[in-house]
Parts: sequence; C-alpha cells; structure tokens
Amino acid sequence: MRGMAAFFGVLVFLVLTGCASRGQVADDGRPLDPNLLASFQLYGQGERALRPALERSAQLAQSKKLECEKQWELPFAVATAAGSEGDDRVAWMRSLNVDDRLTVIASTETGPLAIGDRIVRVARTSSDKSLELLEALGSAREAGEPFEVQLANGRRVPVKPFEVCRGYTRLAPPNTPKVQDYHWLMSIHPLEVPQSAPTSDEVLWTVVWTQGLSEEGGARMKTYHYALKIGSTLFQIYSLASGITLAAEAANTVMKEAGKKAASLAVDYAREQLIKQGRELAAQKIREGLQDAAAKITRGQAMAMLQASAANRGSLSGIGMIAATVWERADAWAFARMQELGADPLAGLRLHQKMVERELPGNAFALDSERLQALTQLAEAQGMRGEVQALLRRQSLEGLGLEMTAMPMASKKAAFSFASADDPAAGRFSRGLIDGMLQMPAQGARP
Repeated sequence: MRGMAAFFGVLVFLVLTGCASRGQVADDGRPLDPNLLASFQLYGQGERALRPALERSAQLAQSKKLECEKQWELPFAVATAAGSEGDDRVAWMRSLNVDDRLTVIASTETGPLAIGDRIVRVARTSSDKSLELLEALGSAREAGEPFEVQLANGRRVPVKPFEVCRGYTRLAPPNTPKVQDYHWLMSIHPLEVPQSAPTSDEVLWTVVWTQGLSEEGGARMKTYHYALKIGSTLFQIYSLASGITLAAEAANTVMKEAGKKAASLAVDYAREQLIKQGRELAAQKIREGLQDAAAKITRGQAMAMLQASAANRGSLSGIGMIAATVWERADAWAFARMQELGADPLAGLRLHQKMVERELPGNAFALDSERLQALTQLAEAQGMRGEVQALLRRQSLEGLGLEMTAMPMASKKAAFSFASADDPAAGRFSRGLIDGMLQMPAQGARP
C-alpha cells in the first residue's frame, strides 16, 4: 500500500509540475481571502444559471409577434486565468478549475460542451494563447453560423450559436464583484445578483430585463454615443470571458470613480436616514439572534433599501446614467415578455424582495420607490394584487406609498452632460466601462 501511495504521490507531482511548465495553473495551497474565493464561486454559480436562461430567452427573438434587435449567443461560457497573477490566479483554479486555457464554466442544458472542457482550437484558429482563441471565438459567434472547436483531449465538437434579443447579460469580474454598467449592447451586473440565490425564473427576469433595457433605451443611449465600432475590441473579449486582466483593471478604475460620485451624490437627509435605520436594523437582528431574519423585514428596512437603491441608480455615470432613466420601461418590457415565455411575471418583484432580505441594494434589481410603485401597479392591473401583497409581506401598499412621497426620487437629477462636474469619470471611461472597452483594441488585453 505504501508503494502504491508513493506512486500516486509522484504521479500527482508530475501532473502539477507538468501543467505549470506549460504555463498552466497549479494550486500551491496558499491561504486565500474567503471573500475573494466567495466572489469567484458566485461568479461560477451566476454563469451556470445564466446559460439556460439565455437559451430560454431565445424564444423571444424567434417570435413573429415580437420585433427586437438581435445578437448571437453561445450555448456555453468560458473563462481563463491567462494574465491573472497571485491570489486571483490560484482562485480561478481552486474555485472553478480554470487554468490558462479556455475553460468551459457553464453550459445550456443541451449544450455541446461540458463544464471543465478545455478549448484549444476554434474553427481554423489554433493557438496556445487564450486571448487569440477568444478573438476567434468572438468572430465565429458573430458570424452566426455553425463552427467547430477542438478540445484538449482531441475531441472535435460542432457548435451552433443561437439568436437572442440584443443586450448581453454579463456578470462583474470576480475580483471586482461590485462593478455595474449598462449599455444597449451589454449590461454588466454585480455579483449581488447571484448572491441573492435567484430561481430559474428570476434569472430569466435578469436576462429579459437586460434585453428590454436595450430595446426600450437603445435609441436614447445612442444619442450620447458618437460612433460604434466593435471589431476586435476588449468589449468583444469581455462578452465572452470577463476574467481578463485589463478588463478587470478597467472595471476597478470605474468602480473607484463611481464610489467617489456615490459618496457625494446622496443628500444629507438620505444619508442620515440610511445610517440611522442601518443601526436600528443591526440592533434588532442582534436582539433576535438572527432567527428568521429574512421573514422579519421591518418597514424601516424596506424604506432604507428603497433609498439605497435610489442612490445606487443615481450614482451611475456616462451611458449607464442614461440607461437608468428607462429602468421602469425595462421592468414593464420584462413583465410582458415573461408572460409570453410562460414564466412568472412577478419574478422581478420576487427578486427585489430577496435583495431587501439580504440587504443588497447595489444592483438594477433592487427597486427604488418609483420602480416599485410602477411595477406593483402593472401587476395589479393584471389582477395580481393579492399575490403582490403576499409577496411584500402583506405590507400596506397604500401606506408604503405615502411614505415614499417623502423620499428622494432617483429620477430627480440634474440634466445629463458628459462634461458635467458631477460625473467624475474622466478620459477613456467617461462614458462608462462598456463604452470604454468598445474603444480599446483587443491586442491591448494581451498579458
């Protein structure tokens, strides 16, 4: 037995050192920040939930009753640790088994690839550089025609892109989990979204809502964009795999600027109320010993979340700020399309409630007062008042509405201007992370 154990020990050592010698990732066993590791795990969970939802949403693009701008999607999601360093590099391997090669981390239920598959060739492009393969993968996706990939084990697999309504639904890089940006081509949602443990219908809502944002707000957003040239840009790379070093650095830059703006945005009244209510809520949870905390949402907590959501919406910059002016319209678009898909039209309200329960206001699905009122009225008009009241913990919608009138509204902001002093993001990212990536050549992303 000892001889056999020694043999396997040597075998494992050779495998690990062999991978390292080929520029792949070996987990050296170092301790990692639990929050960092949790972000990588959330990213993987979110991607695994998104692919089936994207496939479900394809029915909208195929519907003869619905007209929408189209994009192509792939039935799988990939990631790579190429260019990552230190703890981030180890976290990719430890949490998602991702090395320098293009690694499949999510797939549709009928997808041709399995989680853990490594792609080494895309169509006619064979390379040991993952970013070159990502460029080839992006080109193959945009062509919309079937193509072939080859895996590390030599297997050749046919891949067929599928068409969806425009508006890629993507998640923040795991090392910048709070980043968010909204654009008619793609929206980046923070990892608060998978952190809320959404159901399949709630994930579908995030996808359909993102497409609705593009459809309802695309023209308005384009007004503030002087040109559109995608080609081989960092945007195309990011839409396939977010774990690219330069993209993560760009996201971090935008997050810092957004943080500055958010700090200066909130009026004193809202800030004081949030601090006060946050303290009261913390004391209450301590007294209750955290027992059944999710079922004991106080009116104060609900109001604090509405205020925080309004502040989050108002803190967006560039094209994301323009997108935020049509969030109610995206809600209504998603509500109607969920019904067309045979899904729960109240999924958006359910997702909002989960955000309240978990105190996660920094995303597009934690509703502010305006959106909550508009969405509940829409549901009531469809004969769902009872369900809405039960969903909101039987709180009086009329009473809540009266209190909402005293709150700062997200829509009450100064006229938009890229040169405005209250938009601190400067230079390449003044119009937002996504727009900045559209201007950056993919070659700049290479490590």
